[in-house]
Amino acid sequence: MIFIFTNMQKATYQVLGVMSGTSLDGIDLAHVTLEFDEHWQYQLHTRETVPYPNSWQARLKDLVTHSKAELLETDIAYTLYLSEVIKTFIEKHQLNQLDLVSSHGHTALHQPEKGLTYQIGNRSELATLTGVKTVCDFRVQDVHLGGQGAPLVPIGDRLLFSDYDFCLNLGGFANISMEQHGNRLAYDICPVNIVLNRYANKLGKSYDENGQFASHGNVDVRLLKQLSSLPFYQALPPKSLGLEWVENTIEPLLKASGLKPEAILATFTHHVAEQIAQVIGSNSHQKVLVTGGGGYNSYLMKLLSSKSDTKFVLPDSKLLEFKEALVFALLGVLKVRGEINCLSSVTGANKNHSSGNVFFP
Repeated sequence: MIFIFTNMQKATYQVLGVMSGTSLDGIDLAHVTLEFDEHWQYQLHTRETVPYPNSWQARLKDLVTHSKAELLETDIAYTLYLSEVIKTFIEKHQLNQLDLVSSHGHTALHQPEKGLTYQIGNRSELATLTGVKTVCDFRVQDVHLGGQGAPLVPIGDRLLFSDYDFCLNLGGFANISMEQHGNRLAYDICPVNIVLNRYANKLGKSYDENGQFASHGNVDVRLLKQLSSLPFYQALPPKSLGLEWVENTIEPLLKASGLKPEAILATFTHHVAEQIAQVIGSNSHQKVLVTGGGGYNSYLMKLLSSKSDTKFVLPDSKLLEFKEALVFALLGVLKVRGEINCLSSVTGANKNHSSGNVFFP
């Protein structure tokens, strides 16, 4: 008897995508079905954002100030905490047939110009503790290859959302993705919720709901000009931002302005709209898919529409809130298939590659 072995790839995957962003809203978890039949298709099933308890939120805010030893200690503790969140989600929704968990972790340090990026919660114990094959730690390899290690979502934009001219995410930072001359181009534009949430906190709120504070504040023209003049905005992509840049560059300007939180929120919201509009331009024939928590900021969206004729499309809440978790599910599948999930045209790495670590229970 002759056995013929083929190298056919599995066509359908049940994946749990896990994402924690810099805005510290919580951990996003999304059960996703991904299927390949000439092109990738997806279904978003059960999804949930698990808010961080106050103790973890406080701990994650200050990671850039930690020593190496403290970071390692936090990494181990966060991996344990993350595994409990994942196990609870799996048990709650009876996800017994998962092919893999694909997790972003939480960014502790991101200094690609120094060859450094560190996401906590990406340890091998995550697979052992959850009992599910796990793909994680997607950024490190790209930085070692000379890239920014970010953004990672654009491969998903290309494979899942090619109907749109731009994919704009409004999370802790605004980042954009588009096709240009046959290459995917993507980069961070400016901070968003990482700044807005901080100043809403000073007014007793976790975020500026619908931009209410900003809409009633006065825009400070001097601060707006200072922000717009920052060298980052003149730099060409690839480029990415991290908490360190906000602390070292944005926060000193905001503090030195002496403005009240309402005025800072008003000015910075205008700044965000201006920077995004400059990148997108104004073309009524083009469409922008808008996702991320900032999409709920109706005042910011109103400002964007006033500065650009391009059509901004807000999807339903499940895609708006969980697109990044969905795309990280795809990144994990591409990794286990040995396929490219990180584009050099986006990150500036010296080659396209398949990034991430695969851990088994």
